[in-house]
Amino acid sequence: MLLHLAQASAPPPKLGAVNFSSVFFFVLFAAITLTITWFAARRTKNAATFYTAGGGITGLQNGLALAGDYMSAASFLGIVGMVAKSGFDGLIYSIGFLVGWPVVMFLIAEPLRNLGKYTFADVVALRLRQRPVRAAATVGTLSVIVFYLIAQMVGAGLLIKLLFGLSYHLAVVIVGVVMLAYVFFGGMVATTWVQITKAVLLLGGALLMGILVLSKFGFNPLALFAAAAAKARESNATLNVLAPGSFIPTAWDAISLALALMFGTAGLPHILMRFFTVPDAKTARSSVSYATTFIGFFYLLTFVLGFGALTMVGKETITNYDSGGNMAAPLLARVLGGDPFLGFIAAVAFATILAVVSGLTLSGAAALSHDFWVNVIKRGEADEAEQFRIARIATIILGVVAIALGMLFEKQNIAYMVGLAFAIAASSNFPALLLAILWKPFTSKGAVACMLVGSLTAVGLIALSPTIMVDVLKQSKAIFPLKNPAIVSLPLAFVAGIVVSLMAPEPKAAEQFEGMQRRMNLGNDVAKVSH
Repeated sequence: MLLHLAQASAPPPKLGAVNFSSVFFFVLFAAITLTITWFAARRTKNAATFYTAGGGITGLQNGLALAGDYMSAASFLGIVGMVAKSGFDGLIYSIGFLVGWPVVMFLIAEPLRNLGKYTFADVVALRLRQRPVRAAATVGTLSVIVFYLIAQMVGAGLLIKLLFGLSYHLAVVIVGVVMLAYVFFGGMVATTWVQITKAVLLLGGALLMGILVLSKFGFNPLALFAAAAAKARESNATLNVLAPGSFIPTAWDAISLALALMFGTAGLPHILMRFFTVPDAKTARSSVSYATTFIGFFYLLTFVLGFGALTMVGKETITNYDSGGNMAAPLLARVLGGDPFLGFIAAVAFATILAVVSGLTLSGAAALSHDFWVNVIKRGEADEAEQFRIARIATIILGVVAIALGMLFEKQNIAYMVGLAFAIAASSNFPALLLAILWKPFTSKGAVACMLVGSLTAVGLIALSPTIMVDVLKQSKAIFPLKNPAIVSLPLAFVAGIVVSLMAPEPKAAEQFEGMQRRMNLGNDVAKVSH
């Protein structure tokens, strides 16, 4: 009875109609974050502040910022939409995004903070030859960032289209320009505080939505699941949204996706970059603990919101707005609280996208300027002013690329697109980082082979997969049958790195391994004293 009343009281809004409550919250958030950027710009005078906020972020602040960076449009819009469309298979994404954090906690966080400066390539190249390793790392980093940016831009474009009645392409351009302003002027200081603000808003908004959904079913999740299953059977008598198989068709697809989501977290450049914003390794560990708590709580809510959207909005209404299902959460918000609540949740979703896009753009700018320009082109001889200038030029380039690709992939579910970014991160960045930290025989040629084989194989197989060949190019069949390539590209990256290292040993790199281990475990200052 309550369900029918909720649906009757909040008919779906018409496309092209301006939602004035959304405009209010949107303008309010934009004003707050632009103020943050203005203050941050006054502090951002050198490369260290631009990239890492000068290493002055606390554990709680960085934990919230990590959560803000990670709880992207894929998490809020994409997973809720995927659960609403596909049921159980959407939960695989939700769980998969979470289980990568123990890998970060126990393998990556402390070594990264003790060994690096601005990017994960600082760690991989520490005892190896700088130029080839950093060039290869730039390829892997940019591959991950491009696919991740696509998802965020698609989500942002659809949101602005829904709320303001603008065309999708114009909406993507507007989002790209706003994002560029935050990163270009404020750097990591502005990005961190935008992420913290967004994380608090998203956690609060999702919790409120979850409570409102469960209140319709006597706070009994089982009643919600039963209602969702019944609703799905109304349109398809054979569909069971409580069982796997509706979106991830085979066991091989599921295994490949699980590998990507589990190990991809430890290879995401914008996540790894956050460990350089804290003063020491202890703070890095504590920030991961905070982030895992916030993220785990949030992902528990996504399946409640997804099944709530399926039951209270309906799959047909959701897909009429967007075939990828990405607007399920905003539409559910309107059913639960009318236009004002839709406006608030939409503003939160936009904040989510803006924060993640800012972090991605910043990590891409760091790769292009610090890794490629300074250490490959200029051989480490660029001053702070030049590095700062190149970073801002790189920011503009990445913004233009993000806008163009956001237009191309309009119809894709954004959680799925981020899954592809995770596959590239798991195949290129993670194997090289792990081998550099733990394996003494690892060499410069091995690192280059590992990163290039991993990234190029992952991107190549994505190009041959159903995502590109069928969905984008409209071919009848794909050459590579799996939707996610990690099951092939991840092992190949490890094999390439190990085999090439064993075939061409590098004695100097092996000699420096013990010193690197000492610094990794004891920190910079202690390692220097013992040395």
